[in-house]
Amino acid sequence: MERDLSRRELLALMGATAVLVGSEPEPSVPRWLRRLWVRKTAATALPPCIVRPEQTEGPYFVDERLNRSDIRSDPSDGLVKEGLPLQLALRIHEIRGQACTPLQGAMVDFWHCDAVGVYADVRDRFFDTRGKKFLRGYQVTDASGTVRFLTIFPGWYPIRAVHIHFKIRTSPESRRGYEFTSQIYFDDALTDRIHTQAPYAAKGQGRLRNRQDGIFQHGGEELVLPLIQQPQGYAGTFDIGLRMT
Repeated sequence: MERDLSRRELLALMGATAVLVGSEPEPSVPRWLRRLWVRKTAATALPPCIVRPEQTEGPYFVDERLNRSDIRSDPSDGLVKEGLPLQLALRIHEIRGQACTPLQGAMVDFWHCDAVGVYADVRDRFFDTRGKKFLRGYQVTDASGTVRFLTIFPGWYPIRAVHIHFKIRTSPESRRGYEFTSQIYFDDALTDRIHTQAPYAAKGQGRLRNRQDGIFQHGGEELVLPLIQQPQGYAGTFDIGLRMT
């Protein structure tokens, strides 16, 4: 495509593209949209180079250097955090000019709270989990620019909507490396259903909706990840395109 599109633009575009499927494009259709139609881009698929907004790292990032895909357990005692299983894949591409290529060899950290809103390895006024490392870890992108994590659906804590943090680094040992930090959000209706189940229900009511979250208001709509229900839990794929120069 001749320009980068935000997720919102792409979703609007999909509605227009769906009308064209199965028929020749009308002469009034813009040339760039006709090219898209010719490529037979699926109305339900998003291209990988979606420019996403960066968001705050927050107070709970710890550079654990814990290389693992399944982040549910605590290495100190082997206990696995209870919660609905969540399989997440991040597909990361680099945008250079009009080219969109998989970003191989990047370090991607994931971290988030457990079902009752507690983070590992930090001291907070409500908890002290120093030495614990549950729901933290990193993976390195493969040749397709992809990392995969197995975790649980997050709980909530005061003043924030439900979210997962992630950080992408190309050279974590060097100040010259590229770094991108942001967050992933979820549909409120889905979160409502999940949080009525154990162990989430023990936390009670009181979480913020996405639009009530001051951080979400700065680009959060572009960071909401649709999930697909699995026999056990949910799964989702998050595409992101990075302009690194």
